Amino acid sequence: MTEATPLAKAEAAVTEASENTAAVQLALAAVELAKTVAAQQQTAPTQGCQHQHKQGRGAGEWVAIGGAVCVGGVGIAFASIAIAICGISVAVLALILRTIWQDVQAGRGR
Repeated sequence: MTEATPLAKAEAAVTEASENTAAVQLALAAVELAKTVAAQQQTAPTQGCQHQHKQGRGAGEWVAIGGAVCVGGVGIAFASIAIAICGISVAVLALILRTIWQDVQAGRGR
């Protein structure tokens, strides 16, 4: 048997250490995993739209909106009635003043 030289022994040890190191194997596995994930992300189809959807209104919000519409409707109705009463009052006042003016004009003309 031939004895290996110390240099050959050292080279063999370095080769074996570099090939069998757990850290090197983990690093290679991580690189392969990253390649696989990148390939899957590139080939995976995008699903639907990418914007954020707003959540719909709840029942409480709809009740509040309905209540506000009802109160607003009643307010508009009362305002319309008040405007009509004011219009009628102005019309009656105009008729009364017209009649008084005609009476005054008729009294002066005598």
